[in-house]
Amino acid sequence: MAEVTIRDLRKSYGGVQVISGLNLDIKDGEFVVLVGPSGCGKSTLLRMLAGLEEITGGDINIGSARVNNLPPSERDIAMVFQNYALYPHKTVAANMGFALKMRGMEAGAIRQKVERAGEILGLTPYLDRFPRALSGGQRQRVAMGRAIVRDPKVFLFDEPLSNLDAKLRVQMRAEIKELHQRLKTTTVYVTHDQIEAMTMADKIVVLQGGRIEQVGAPLELYDRPANVFVATFIGSPSMNLIDGVVKGGMVDVNGARLALPPGSTASEGQNVVYGVRPETFTAAAEGLAGTIAVVEPTGSETHVIVRLAAREVTAVFRERVSFRPGDAVTLAPDASKAHLFDKATGQRIS
Repeated sequence: MAEVTIRDLRKSYGGVQVISGLNLDIKDGEFVVLVGPSGCGKSTLLRMLAGLEEITGGDINIGSARVNNLPPSERDIAMVFQNYALYPHKTVAANMGFALKMRGMEAGAIRQKVERAGEILGLTPYLDRFPRALSGGQRQRVAMGRAIVRDPKVFLFDEPLSNLDAKLRVQMRAEIKELHQRLKTTTVYVTHDQIEAMTMADKIVVLQGGRIEQVGAPLELYDRPANVFVATFIGSPSMNLIDGVVKGGMVDVNGARLALPPGSTASEGQNVVYGVRPETFTAAAEGLAGTIAVVEPTGSETHVIVRLAAREVTAVFRERVSFRPGDAVTLAPDASKAHLFDKATGQRIS
């Protein structure tokens, strides 16, 4: 295992800069998830860690070694790809042990490592099968087994669950997290799915435009997003953002008056964005008046889209409700769980 240190990392393609002076510390044994929209630079960053992309500037250290100019084979990392990248003509055991065979390891030692990885991943009954005889989830386990047998300092995962159906993704999320808890190997995991990030990570790195917007534990980012981008990206359904003006110690939203979050330092007359998580709305006599546009029962909760004068908001009710489209409703946010951002900068107001 090893810590990963990134300093002033930059990557450009011609005149286009996709990673801009990025700094990041990943602790030994930590599970770090890089998350962000398509094109934010997360996969490029992972490929630079792996040595598959040259860096334009800055430094990458794995443990005590500066790896800027080392080829992938000398970085002591193992990467799991989105498309499995298995040899179709080799058995599961041969796929998992191929890298060790190329290193010249003795056949008995390879078999021992493969059998141990197979036991960890529940692949023992399938070691003599070919990839075509496996399900998508089993193929992904083989790709993970190929990484495990190498005993790397760092695991790199590049959107490994994207090709799986929804139910299997949930199962594989739990399996990868359990695997990390057993092996305690430093892991860097890339995904565009913030649910994966929230459920798997020790630490989330939110990227946008090649820059880090915020780094922190999942609930830290959920409870105290640093800016509007993080607030809307972390959480599903997304946080509701409502424009308003601070007046008389309240936030005025088209005549409706909402209480400021506790300890807010917003100034009188300041244009703000009032952030409300969907599950913190309640139906009340006073608040934001609107009309129900859509009702989405999911079983355990009901999602209700409400059309206000200027925009739509989403409320989530954990109890059973009898709302119907077209009904009038007034929503009151829980001010103790509300968020306030500066309208001009998008940054959180403490």
